[in-house]
Amino acid sequence: MSRAEIIIAGFGGQGILYLGQVLAQAACNVGRKVSWLPSYGPEMRGGTANCMVVISDREIYSPVITAPDVLLTMNKPSLAKFESAVKPGGLVILNKDMIDVQVGRNDVTQLWVPADTIAKEIGNTKTSNMVALGCLVGAAGVIELDEVINALESSFPSNKRALAADNKEALRRGFACAFSEKGL
Repeated sequence: MSRAEIIIAGFGGQGILYLGQVLAQAACNVGRKVSWLPSYGPEMRGGTANCMVVISDREIYSPVITAPDVLLTMNKPSLAKFESAVKPGGLVILNKDMIDVQVGRNDVTQLWVPADTIAKEIGNTKTSNMVALGCLVGAAGVIELDEVINALESSFPSNKRALAADNKEALRRGFACAFSEKGL
């Protein structure tokens, strides 16, 4: 893929911005051109949070995305806000545990991932963002899973490397969801 425009959205506290940073860093590490544009409300937790990630083989002249190829949405308000912007033929990835409505369009592919459920199964509820990222990586094919794992590992300070194991498991489990029919 020569260019991918991705919007990642949810509540503050869901690790939305970090998810985007890991994806952007992974693409940067393999020589792709990348932009990452965060946006969040004034609340610490529970407010809105989203980021725009552009991954390209060519120069990126603007980090702003008006019609994403992929929307990863972790909650219902984010789906309502960004659904109409997705390009026809695009992909909408939904956190099945927080969204109980179908995508209201038939010109996009929807993929469901039970991000919160899988994170609980892993034993670390803070990894639901990595479950979702794994699903995005598998479904969108913008970068290899191993590259994302490398970027994730390097993002942890040496005194917190033990946390990487749960996050890597979350990535792998989310990646597998991308290959099940319409998610889980």
